[in-house]
Amino acid sequence: MVRFLSLFSENHVFNRSLLAFFLSFCIAFILYKKIINWNRNKKNIIGENIRNLDILGQKEKEGTPTMGGIVIIFSTIVSTILFSSLKNIYVIILIITTIYMGGIGFIDDYIKIKYNKEGISVINKLLGQIILGFFIGITIYFNDNVQDINNIKKNNNKEHITTFPLLKRKFRKKFDYSSILEWYNKGFKKYTWIIFIPIVIFTMIFISNGANITDGMDGLTAGVSLIIFITLSIISIISSNRIYSNYFNFIYIPNIKETIIFSFSFIGSLISFIWYNTYPAKIFMGDTGSLTIGAVIATLAIINKKELILPILCGIFFIENISVIIQVLYFMYYKKKYGVGKRIFLMAPIHHHFQKLGYHENTISNRFIIIQIMFSVLVLILLIY
Repeated sequence: MVRFLSLFSENHVFNRSLLAFFLSFCIAFILYKKIINWNRNKKNIIGENIRNLDILGQKEKEGTPTMGGIVIIFSTIVSTILFSSLKNIYVIILIITTIYMGGIGFIDDYIKIKYNKEGISVINKLLGQIILGFFIGITIYFNDNVQDINNIKKNNNKEHITTFPLLKRKFRKKFDYSSILEWYNKGFKKYTWIIFIPIVIFTMIFISNGANITDGMDGLTAGVSLIIFITLSIISIISSNRIYSNYFNFIYIPNIKETIIFSFSFIGSLISFIWYNTYPAKIFMGDTGSLTIGAVIATLAIINKKELILPILCGIFFIENISVIIQVLYFMYYKKKYGVGKRIFLMAPIHHHFQKLGYHENTISNRFIIIQIMFSVLVLILLIY
C-alpha cells in the first residue's frame, strides 16, 4: 500500500502522468461511444450543420455529432485534478485556459446548431482570446510563483528570458525581452511587460484560430495537435529537469513538472477522439475542441518559454492561417485595382484547395500530419543543436 501511494508523490510525476493518460483515454473513449449512440437515437440532435462549400462528400457529414471537444476538456480536467497538484500555478493556468476557451467554443457551437451557422461573431471571439492572452501574460510575468533560474528580480526589475532557437549555442539560445527596450534606454527595462504581454496575446489569437481554421477534415486537427502535444511534452520533461535542461541547453523551469501530467491527460483524450474522428468521422470536435486545443498549445509553449518557436512547431496551423490571410488580402487588392476580385487558391484554408484539386481528404490529412511530424523534429533539432 505504501509503495502504491508513493506513486503519487512529487518525485513520481512520470508515473502519475501515465495513470492520467490511461484514465483520460478510457473516460473519453466510453463517453464518445455513448454520445454517438445517443445522438443517433435522438435523430441528430447535436448534429453538425455543414456549410455548402461544393466539396465532394460534404453532404454525407450532415448530422454527425459535434462538440466532441467537451469530452476532451472533461476527461483532461478530471485526470489532471486527480493526479496533479492544484497548488501549482502552471496547472491552474492550464485548467483556466481549457475551461475558459472551451466555454467560448461551446457557446459558438451551440449558436451554430440552434440558431445560425455563423456562430459567435469574429469580434467577440477575438475579444475572448485577447482577454485570455492578457490574463496569461500578466500572470506569467508578474506572479512571483512563476520562476526559473533566469527569471529573477534584479534591482527591482524582473527579467524575462525566453528561447530563441536561431541563436548560436554559445548564447544558450536565450533571449531577454528587455533587450528590445534596453538598446534605447536601460531605464525602460522595468517596462518589459509592454513587449511580453502583446506577444502572448498575439500568440494566443494566432494559434487558437489556426487550430480552429485547420479543423475542416476528419482527423486533421486532432492528428496535427497530437504531434504538437507530444513534442511539447518532451520539451516539458527536459525543461523540468536540471540535468537534462543543462545538457540540452534548455531553460530550467523547476516547477513545471506538474504540467507533464496535464499534457499526458490531453494526449490521452486526443488519441481517444482520433479513434472516432478518423475518416469517416463518427464525431467532430467543433469549436469547443479546436479553439481549446489552440489555446492550450499556445499556453504550454509560453509556460515552457518556447513561444518563439511556435511558427515552426505549429507549422500546419501557421500555413492554414497564412493561406486565409493571403486569400483575403489578394482578393481585396485585385478587386480594388481591377474592380473584380480574384483568388490565389481555389478555396481557403489551404486544405480545401487540395480538395478542390481532387485529393481525397484522408490523403490530405495524412500528408499534413506527416509534414507536422517533420516540423516537430525540426524544432527539436533547432532547440538541441
